Amino acid sequence: MKTRIKELREKHGLTQEDLAWKVGVTRQTILFLEKGKYNPSLRLAYKIAHVFNVKIDDVFSFEDETTV
Repeated sequence: MKTRIKELREKHGLTQEDLAWKVGVTRQTILFLEKGKYNPSLRLAYKIAHVFNVKIDDVFSFEDETTV
């Protein structure tokens, strides 16, 4: 999964810790999300999109190499 969290976070002047506090997770969770090493729950994806006032699709995009 690709993510624009870092780009959006920096655009809004937020640190990883700031964003983590706003969505109720640890800074490490934000770090892993930014690096694409963690897939968020739908609830977390919604919270992150809400912080940036965008749609979930504007934050996350799926790169599915095995389309069925």
